[in-house]
Amino acid sequence: MSYLIQQTLIYAIPLMIVALAGVFAERSGIINLALEGIMIFGAFIGVLFVHLCQKYGVFELLPNYGNWGSMQLFEILGMLISAALGSAFALLLGFAAINLRADQTISGTSLNMLAPAIVLFFVRIIANQEELRLFKGDAAQWFMIKKGMLGLGEKDGFFVNTFLNKVYLATYICIILFVVCSIILYKTRFGLRLRSCGENPQAADSLGIKVRRMRYSGVVISGALAGMGGFVYALTTSNCMSNGDVAGFGFLALAVMIFGNWKPLNIAGAALLFGLFKCLAAGYSSIDINGDGVKLLFELSKHPTWGKVLNPNFYRMLPYLISLLVLAFTSKKSRAPKAEGIPYDKGMR
Repeated sequence: MSYLIQQTLIYAIPLMIVALAGVFAERSGIINLALEGIMIFGAFIGVLFVHLCQKYGVFELLPNYGNWGSMQLFEILGMLISAALGSAFALLLGFAAINLRADQTISGTSLNMLAPAIVLFFVRIIANQEELRLFKGDAAQWFMIKKGMLGLGEKDGFFVNTFLNKVYLATYICIILFVVCSIILYKTRFGLRLRSCGENPQAADSLGIKVRRMRYSGVVISGALAGMGGFVYALTTSNCMSNGDVAGFGFLALAVMIFGNWKPLNIAGAALLFGLFKCLAAGYSSIDINGDGVKLLFELSKHPTWGKVLNPNFYRMLPYLISLLVLAFTSKKSRAPKAEGIPYDKGMR
Protein backbone atom coordinates (compact mmCIF):
# COMPACT_ATOMS: atom_id res chain seq x y z
CA MET A 1 0.00 0.00 0.00
CA SER A 2 2.90 2.36 0.74
CA TYR A 3 4.23 1.81 -2.77
CA LEU A 4 0.80 2.49 -4.29
CA ILE A 5 0.41 5.78 -2.38
CA GLN A 6 3.95 6.86 -3.24
CA GLN A 7 3.51 6.18 -6.92
CA THR A 8 0.08 7.82 -7.01
CA LEU A 9 1.58 10.99 -5.52
CA ILE A 10 4.45 10.93 -8.01
CA TYR A 11 1.97 11.00 -10.91
CA ALA A 12 -0.63 13.23 -9.22
CA ILE A 13 1.67 16.09 -8.17
CA PRO A 14 2.70 17.18 -11.70
CA LEU A 15 -0.97 16.98 -12.71
CA MET A 16 -1.99 19.16 -9.75
CA ILE A 17 0.57 21.88 -10.33
CA VAL A 18 0.05 21.99 -14.13
CA ALA A 19 -3.75 22.00 -13.75
CA LEU A 20 -3.38 24.95 -11.37
CA ALA A 21 -1.22 26.60 -14.05
CA GLY A 22 -4.17 26.31 -16.41
CA VAL A 23 -6.47 27.84 -13.78
CA PHE A 24 -4.31 30.97 -13.46
CA ALA A 25 -4.37 31.55 -17.22
CA GLU A 26 -8.06 30.80 -17.70
CA ARG A 27 -9.19 32.77 -14.66
CA SER A 28 -7.50 35.78 -16.25
CA GLY A 29 -9.35 35.12 -19.53
CA ILE A 30 -6.69 33.29 -21.59
CA ILE A 31 -7.21 29.68 -22.69
CA ASN A 32 -3.88 27.94 -22.17
CA LEU A 33 -3.93 24.84 -24.35
CA ALA A 34 -0.14 25.08 -24.50
CA LEU A 35 0.34 23.35 -21.11
CA GLU A 36 1.71 20.26 -22.84
CA GLY A 37 4.26 22.30 -24.80
CA ILE A 38 5.31 24.34 -21.77
CA MET A 39 5.77 21.12 -19.75
CA ILE A 40 7.97 19.69 -22.50
CA PHE A 41 10.06 22.85 -22.62
CA GLY A 42 10.33 23.07 -18.81
CA ALA A 43 11.37 19.43 -18.55
CA PHE A 44 14.11 19.99 -21.12
CA ILE A 45 15.44 23.12 -19.41
CA GLY A 46 15.54 21.46 -15.98
CA VAL A 47 17.29 18.32 -17.23
CA LEU A 48 19.70 20.43 -19.28
CA PHE A 49 20.59 22.51 -16.21
CA VAL A 50 21.43 19.44 -14.12
CA HIS A 51 23.23 17.80 -17.08
CA LEU A 52 25.49 20.85 -17.57
CA CYS A 53 26.14 21.20 -13.83
CA GLN A 54 27.37 17.61 -13.78
CA LYS A 55 29.34 17.94 -17.01
CA TYR A 56 31.27 21.03 -15.90
CA GLY A 57 31.74 19.97 -12.30
CA VAL A 58 29.54 22.59 -10.66
CA PHE A 59 28.40 20.08 -8.04
CA GLU A 60 31.99 19.56 -6.91
CA LEU A 61 32.28 23.25 -6.04
CA LEU A 62 29.89 22.79 -3.13
CA PRO A 63 31.60 22.63 0.28
CA ASN A 64 29.55 19.56 1.24
CA TYR A 65 29.68 17.77 -2.12
CA GLY A 66 28.12 14.33 -1.88
CA ASN A 67 25.88 15.31 1.00
CA TRP A 68 22.22 14.67 0.09
CA GLY A 69 21.21 18.11 1.32
CA SER A 70 23.55 19.86 -1.12
CA MET A 71 22.05 17.89 -4.00
CA GLN A 72 18.59 19.18 -3.07
CA LEU A 73 19.85 22.72 -3.68
CA PHE A 74 20.41 21.91 -7.35
CA GLU A 75 17.03 20.20 -7.54
CA ILE A 76 15.40 23.43 -6.31
CA LEU A 77 17.51 25.52 -8.71
CA GLY A 78 16.43 23.27 -11.57
CA MET A 79 12.79 23.86 -10.61
CA LEU A 80 13.32 27.64 -10.49
CA ILE A 81 15.08 27.75 -13.87
CA SER A 82 12.36 25.58 -15.44
CA ALA A 83 9.75 27.95 -14.02
CA ALA A 84 11.57 31.03 -15.37
CA LEU A 85 11.98 29.61 -18.89
CA GLY A 86 8.45 28.21 -18.82
CA SER A 87 7.21 31.75 -18.18
CA ALA A 88 9.30 33.06 -21.07
CA PHE A 89 7.88 30.40 -23.39
CA ALA A 90 4.32 31.17 -22.23
CA LEU A 91 4.84 34.84 -23.13
CA LEU A 92 4.57 33.75 -26.78
CA LEU A 93 0.99 32.72 -26.02
CA GLY A 94 0.40 35.95 -24.11
CA PHE A 95 1.68 38.10 -26.96
CA ALA A 96 -0.43 36.27 -29.53
CA ALA A 97 -3.59 36.27 -27.42
CA ILE A 98 -3.37 39.72 -25.80
CA ASN A 99 -1.47 41.94 -28.22
CA LEU A 100 -2.35 40.30 -31.53
CA ARG A 101 -5.82 39.09 -30.42
CA ALA A 102 -5.16 35.80 -32.18
CA ASP A 103 -7.32 32.72 -31.73
CA GLN A 104 -6.14 31.31 -28.41
CA THR A 105 -6.91 27.70 -29.30
CA ILE A 106 -4.77 27.87 -32.43
CA SER A 107 -2.00 29.75 -30.58
CA GLY A 108 -1.84 27.13 -27.83
CA THR A 109 -1.88 24.27 -30.35
CA SER A 110 0.96 25.84 -32.32
CA LEU A 111 3.08 26.09 -29.16
CA ASN A 112 2.35 22.43 -28.44
CA MET A 113 3.76 21.62 -31.88
CA LEU A 114 6.70 24.01 -31.55
CA ALA A 115 7.97 22.82 -28.15
CA PRO A 116 8.87 19.18 -29.00
CA ALA A 117 10.48 20.32 -32.26
CA ILE A 118 12.72 22.82 -30.43
CA VAL A 119 13.56 20.32 -27.70
CA LEU A 120 14.45 17.49 -30.09
CA PHE A 121 16.57 19.89 -32.16
CA PHE A 122 18.66 20.91 -29.15
CA VAL A 123 18.79 17.38 -27.74
CA ARG A 124 20.27 16.20 -31.05
CA ILE A 125 22.89 18.97 -30.89
CA ILE A 126 23.78 18.44 -27.20
CA ALA A 127 23.50 14.67 -26.81
CA ASN A 128 23.60 13.49 -30.45
CA GLN A 129 20.68 11.16 -29.76
CA GLU A 130 16.91 11.20 -29.24
CA GLU A 131 16.96 11.93 -25.50
CA LEU A 132 18.84 14.01 -22.96
CA ARG A 133 19.72 12.40 -19.64
CA LEU A 134 21.88 13.27 -16.69
CA PHE A 135 25.56 13.41 -17.62
CA LYS A 136 26.27 10.67 -15.05
CA GLY A 137 24.19 8.62 -12.64
CA ASP A 138 20.42 8.84 -12.39
CA ALA A 139 17.77 10.83 -10.54
CA ALA A 140 17.46 8.28 -7.74
CA GLN A 141 21.20 8.39 -7.09
CA TRP A 142 21.44 12.19 -7.08
CA PHE A 143 18.15 13.53 -5.76
CA MET A 144 16.09 10.83 -4.08
CA ILE A 145 15.72 11.12 -0.28
CA LYS A 146 15.88 7.86 1.65
CA LYS A 147 15.06 7.30 5.30
CA GLY A 148 18.70 6.50 6.15
CA MET A 149 19.66 10.04 5.09
CA LEU A 150 17.22 11.41 7.68
CA GLY A 151 18.50 9.20 10.47
CA LEU A 152 15.47 6.89 10.25
CA GLY A 153 17.26 3.75 9.06
CA GLU A 154 15.89 1.55 11.85
CA LYS A 155 12.32 2.78 11.65
CA ASP A 156 9.89 0.83 9.50
CA GLY A 157 6.45 2.39 10.05
CA PHE A 158 3.81 3.13 7.43
CA PHE A 159 4.32 6.90 7.57
CA VAL A 160 8.12 6.65 7.29
CA ASN A 161 8.02 4.18 4.40
CA THR A 162 5.35 6.13 2.54
CA PHE A 163 6.35 9.76 2.95
CA LEU A 164 10.01 9.81 4.06
CA ASN A 165 11.64 6.96 2.15
CA LYS A 166 12.52 7.00 -1.54
CA VAL A 167 10.84 10.37 -2.11
CA TYR A 168 11.77 13.59 -3.87
CA LEU A 169 11.85 16.99 -2.23
CA ALA A 170 10.21 18.40 -5.39
CA THR A 171 7.01 16.52 -4.52
CA TYR A 172 6.58 18.35 -1.21
CA ILE A 173 7.67 21.70 -2.64
CA CYS A 174 4.92 21.39 -5.25
CA ILE A 175 2.31 20.57 -2.59
CA ILE A 176 3.29 23.67 -0.59
CA LEU A 177 3.33 25.76 -3.78
CA PHE A 178 -0.11 24.45 -4.74
CA VAL A 179 -1.54 25.56 -1.38
CA VAL A 180 0.17 28.97 -1.49
CA CYS A 181 -0.91 29.70 -5.07
CA SER A 182 -4.49 28.62 -4.30
CA ILE A 183 -4.59 31.06 -1.39
CA ILE A 184 -3.18 33.82 -3.59
CA LEU A 185 -5.81 33.15 -6.26
CA TYR A 186 -8.83 33.07 -3.94
CA LYS A 187 -7.89 35.01 -0.79
CA THR A 188 -5.94 38.05 -1.98
CA ARG A 189 -6.69 41.30 -3.80
CA PHE A 190 -4.46 40.23 -6.69
CA GLY A 191 -6.40 36.98 -7.08
CA LEU A 192 -9.75 38.82 -7.03
CA ARG A 193 -8.57 41.22 -9.73
CA LEU A 194 -7.20 38.37 -11.84
CA ARG A 195 -10.48 36.45 -11.63
CA SER A 196 -12.52 39.55 -12.44
CA CYS A 197 -10.62 39.89 -15.73
CA GLY A 198 -11.74 36.39 -16.71
CA GLU A 199 -15.36 37.01 -15.79
CA ASN A 200 -16.08 40.57 -16.90
CA PRO A 201 -13.02 42.48 -18.14
CA GLN A 202 -15.05 45.59 -19.06
CA ALA A 203 -16.35 45.90 -15.50
CA ALA A 204 -12.84 45.32 -14.16
CA ASP A 205 -11.45 48.01 -16.46
CA SER A 206 -14.11 50.47 -15.30
CA LEU A 207 -12.78 50.01 -11.75
CA GLY A 208 -9.25 50.89 -12.81
CA ILE A 209 -7.89 47.34 -13.13
CA LYS A 210 -5.33 46.96 -15.94
CA VAL A 211 -6.86 44.04 -17.81
CA ARG A 212 -3.96 43.43 -20.20
CA ARG A 213 -1.48 43.53 -17.32
CA MET A 214 -3.53 41.08 -15.26
CA ARG A 215 -3.88 38.72 -18.20
CA TYR A 216 -0.14 38.81 -18.79
CA SER A 217 0.32 38.07 -15.07
CA GLY A 218 -1.97 35.04 -15.37
CA VAL A 219 -0.09 33.74 -18.41
CA VAL A 220 3.34 34.26 -16.79
CA ILE A 221 2.32 32.47 -13.57
CA SER A 222 0.72 29.73 -15.66
CA GLY A 223 3.95 29.28 -17.64
CA ALA A 224 6.05 29.18 -14.47
CA LEU A 225 3.90 26.48 -12.83
CA ALA A 226 3.66 24.41 -16.03
CA GLY A 227 7.42 24.65 -16.70
CA MET A 228 8.16 23.58 -13.13
CA GLY A 229 5.61 20.78 -13.44
CA GLY A 230 7.41 19.55 -16.56
CA PHE A 231 10.73 19.31 -14.74
CA VAL A 232 9.10 17.58 -11.75
CA TYR A 233 7.52 15.09 -14.17
CA ALA A 234 10.90 14.41 -15.81
CA LEU A 235 12.62 14.11 -12.43
CA THR A 236 10.16 11.82 -10.66
CA THR A 237 8.63 9.68 -13.42
CA SER A 238 11.24 9.65 -16.21
CA ASN A 239 14.48 9.43 -14.22
CA CYS A 240 15.44 13.00 -15.17
CA MET A 241 15.21 12.44 -18.91
CA SER A 242 13.90 14.73 -21.67
CA ASN A 243 12.93 13.55 -25.13
CA GLY A 244 10.30 16.04 -26.28
CA ASP A 245 7.45 14.07 -24.71
CA VAL A 246 5.60 14.15 -21.37
CA ALA A 247 3.15 11.33 -22.15
CA GLY A 248 0.21 13.67 -22.62
CA PHE A 249 0.36 14.98 -19.04
CA GLY A 250 -0.37 18.53 -20.22
CA PHE A 251 -3.63 17.39 -21.81
CA LEU A 252 -4.46 15.26 -18.77
CA ALA A 253 -3.90 18.35 -16.63
CA LEU A 254 -6.47 20.19 -18.76
CA ALA A 255 -8.92 17.35 -18.11
CA VAL A 256 -8.16 17.55 -14.38
CA MET A 257 -8.76 21.32 -14.45
CA ILE A 258 -12.15 20.96 -16.18
CA PHE A 259 -13.16 18.03 -13.96
CA GLY A 260 -12.13 20.10 -10.93
CA ASN A 261 -14.32 22.98 -12.18
CA TRP A 262 -11.39 25.43 -12.02
CA LYS A 263 -11.29 25.10 -8.19
CA PRO A 264 -8.08 24.07 -6.38
CA LEU A 265 -9.64 21.62 -3.89
CA ASN A 266 -11.54 19.81 -6.62
CA ILE A 267 -8.42 19.82 -8.80
CA ALA A 268 -6.40 18.16 -6.01
CA GLY A 269 -8.98 15.38 -5.71
CA ALA A 270 -9.19 14.92 -9.47
CA ALA A 271 -5.39 14.81 -9.77
CA LEU A 272 -5.20 12.07 -7.12
CA LEU A 273 -7.84 10.07 -9.01
CA PHE A 274 -6.05 10.43 -12.34
CA GLY A 275 -2.69 9.80 -10.63
CA LEU A 276 -4.01 6.53 -9.21
CA PHE A 277 -5.03 5.26 -12.63
CA LYS A 278 -1.76 6.44 -14.15
CA CYS A 279 0.03 4.55 -11.39
CA LEU A 280 -1.96 1.39 -12.18
CA ALA A 281 -1.15 1.83 -15.87
CA ALA A 282 2.58 2.16 -15.23
CA GLY A 283 3.04 -0.47 -12.51
CA TYR A 284 0.21 -2.99 -12.81
CA SER A 285 2.73 -5.85 -12.90
CA SER A 286 4.39 -4.91 -9.58
CA ILE A 287 1.61 -3.41 -7.42
CA ASP A 288 0.54 -5.54 -4.48
CA ILE A 289 -2.91 -4.13 -3.66
CA ASN A 290 -4.06 -6.41 -0.84
CA GLY A 291 -0.68 -6.87 0.89
CA ASP A 292 -0.41 -10.64 0.49
CA GLY A 293 2.48 -10.58 -1.96
CA VAL A 294 0.28 -11.44 -4.95
CA LYS A 295 0.41 -8.97 -7.84
CA LEU A 296 -3.35 -9.07 -8.41
CA LEU A 297 -3.54 -6.93 -11.56
CA PHE A 298 -0.65 -8.82 -13.13
CA GLU A 299 -2.31 -12.14 -12.36
CA LEU A 300 -5.54 -10.94 -13.96
CA SER A 301 -3.66 -9.98 -17.11
CA LYS A 302 -2.36 -13.57 -17.36
CA HIS A 303 -5.75 -15.18 -16.71
CA PRO A 304 -6.95 -17.21 -19.74
CA THR A 305 -10.31 -15.40 -19.80
CA TRP A 306 -9.76 -12.02 -18.11
CA GLY A 307 -6.36 -11.64 -19.74
CA LYS A 308 -8.00 -11.10 -23.13
CA VAL A 309 -9.59 -7.92 -21.79
CA LEU A 310 -7.28 -6.85 -18.96
CA ASN A 311 -4.06 -7.06 -20.95
CA PRO A 312 -1.17 -4.55 -20.64
CA ASN A 313 -2.69 -2.27 -23.28
CA PHE A 314 -5.90 -1.95 -21.24
CA TYR A 315 -3.98 -0.73 -18.18
CA ARG A 316 -2.01 1.74 -20.29
CA MET A 317 -5.26 3.14 -21.69
CA LEU A 318 -6.88 3.54 -18.25
CA PRO A 319 -5.90 7.19 -17.50
CA TYR A 320 -7.11 8.35 -20.91
CA LEU A 321 -10.32 6.28 -20.81
CA ILE A 322 -11.09 7.66 -17.36
CA SER A 323 -10.46 11.23 -18.56
CA LEU A 324 -12.89 10.75 -21.46
CA LEU A 325 -15.57 9.23 -19.23
CA VAL A 326 -15.17 11.85 -16.52
CA LEU A 327 -15.36 14.74 -18.97
CA ALA A 328 -18.37 13.18 -20.72
CA PHE A 329 -20.34 13.04 -17.45
CA THR A 330 -19.13 16.23 -15.78
CA SER A 331 -18.62 18.75 -18.60
CA LYS A 332 -22.27 19.93 -18.44
CA LYS A 333 -21.85 20.95 -14.80
CA SER A 334 -18.49 22.67 -15.26
CA ARG A 335 -18.51 26.45 -15.31
CA ALA A 336 -15.63 28.06 -17.16
CA PRO A 337 -14.79 31.76 -16.69
CA LYS A 338 -17.24 33.73 -18.86
CA ALA A 339 -14.68 35.80 -20.73
CA GLU A 340 -12.05 33.12 -21.35
CA GLY A 341 -10.89 32.94 -24.93
CA ILE A 342 -12.44 36.31 -25.82
CA PRO A 343 -9.85 38.97 -26.79
CA TYR A 344 -10.32 42.06 -24.67
CA ASP A 345 -11.61 45.11 -26.54
CA LYS A 346 -11.69 48.26 -24.46
CA GLY A 347 -14.49 49.68 -26.58
CA MET A 348 -16.86 46.73 -26.07
CA ARG A 349 -19.65 46.90 -23.51
